[in-house]
Amino acid sequence: MSKPRAKLTGNFPGCPVESTLSFLDGKWKGVILHHLLEDGTLRFNELRRRIPSVTQRMLTKQLRELEEAGLLQRTVFPVVPPRVDYALTPLGLSLEPVVTALRVWGKEHVICENGEKYVVMPEEGTAEAA
Repeated sequence: MSKPRAKLTGNFPGCPVESTLSFLDGKWKGVILHHLLEDGTLRFNELRRRIPSVTQRMLTKQLRELEEAGLLQRTVFPVVPPRVDYALTPLGLSLEPVVTALRVWGKEHVICENGEKYVVMPEEGTAEAA
């Protein structure tokens, strides 16, 4: 079985875009980062409520990978029932401009209505010159 792209960060040819995307690789990582940026420290079940489509197993996996990458900190409190908090590290907070850019692009170009997703093309002449 091949390793996911996030596990191959030592083998990149030096492309900064590919390296950055390796930290966001996974369907839910960007969404998790978005919620932690918006709401600050969250408990596991608070994240589950904010992302109803994710399974418990997948959320746990994605959180572990984000923790392993150094983007979030997991704090376990020795109480019954167990309490686990997730918060962004300074490295995770540094991704705020990236996550914000993704959110802004989505608001401008993706419309979700009645269970359907539509892409809105930019108007001609409004794109900034590269």
